[in-house]
Amino acid sequence: MKVFITATGVNSAIGTNVNECLLALTQERSGLGSCDIFDYKSLHVGRVNQSNDELRERIGLPNENWPRTALLGLLAAQEAFKGNSDSSVRKGFINGTTTGGMDLTEQHYGRPEEARKADGWKVVATHDLGVVTALIAQQLSSFDYINTISTACSSSANSIMLGARMIRNGSLDQVLAGGCDALTSFTINGFKSLMIYANDVCRPFDQHRLGLNLGEGAGYLLLENEKSLASSGNTALAELTGWANTNDAFHQTGTSEEGTGAKLAMIRALEKSGLAAEKIDYLNAHGTATNNNDKSEMTAIDAVFDHVDFSSTKGFTGHTLGASGGIEAVFSMLSLQYQQAWVNKNLNESLNEGKIYPLGSDLPKKINHVMSNSFGFGGNSTSLIFTKN
Repeated sequence: MKVFITATGVNSAIGTNVNECLLALTQERSGLGSCDIFDYKSLHVGRVNQSNDELRERIGLPNENWPRTALLGLLAAQEAFKGNSDSSVRKGFINGTTTGGMDLTEQHYGRPEEARKADGWKVVATHDLGVVTALIAQQLSSFDYINTISTACSSSANSIMLGARMIRNGSLDQVLAGGCDALTSFTINGFKSLMIYANDVCRPFDQHRLGLNLGEGAGYLLLENEKSLASSGNTALAELTGWANTNDAFHQTGTSEEGTGAKLAMIRALEKSGLAAEKIDYLNAHGTATNNNDKSEMTAIDAVFDHVDFSSTKGFTGHTLGASGGIEAVFSMLSLQYQQAWVNKNLNESLNEGKIYPLGSDLPKKINHVMSNSFGFGGNSTSLIFTKN
């Protein structure tokens, strides 16, 4: 059974919808800037350029005190979701996130007297990751299946993979899958404590990279089978032909120097799709700009491909954690739709460990198959393959 992608939705530091993000990518315009929240003025982040109040107004919930994660998620989900009124079509929503309602609940840390108030408990109740998923779902449709995936930075990619598997095995006919995450003080402090947060804009796959910049946003794909397509009338934009998840369990946060998990994820995704490695026209790499990730991923890419045009788009958006797989899946779809491989932003001197080098500029080319990599803490590695319809 084929898995078709019929719609996409996204917001990030380079735009609050698909068209805005496409324009920024084609103009090679980064969304990274100095941090105007918390107490990190010296740091760069990829912040969505809308306040919570503006997001509430835009999605039609002006009086709701939702976590920013849920606001960002609903904005992108509304763009992607084209519901099916046919009651025989089984619909699912699978959401990836790592921060959940943390952007609200961390405001109560160290202030238990505030949390004890009635409104305080309502805020604390949003901390659970599944609450964010439920809030988004209740505004969209009556879904037959709802799930939350949290596998660090591969969360959204695994949500998409699970949706595809459930369509393939006949459990669901239409699935909205992807993820959302907002910037929080906790995550910024966490990555600073690991000493992998750059004091300048991030430079994925650069010889002199200093670390990552965090970002926020959301990205979703609408997946459908032929039954759902027949009744929804939606147009198939592409097909999800390959997917795989592996785990090398090398370290709590780092990946093995050999890139074992990443290599296996790419190989098994290719096997699932039935494609040879040389058929991949563009690879949207995970590329966090940390010393460990970039060397490890490049080693894995070298092991799988003799040549491939690849780049990381995190120089545009920052690392959006649980949302990254969804956002970059949308960017991969845009590559297919507009026949463009995206530039590896902020690249000055490429890593010299590999025989393949990231793109120094946008590359218009014939693109039929795109691979998107998402690698999470603990070695949780996922690769997706999108094929032009």
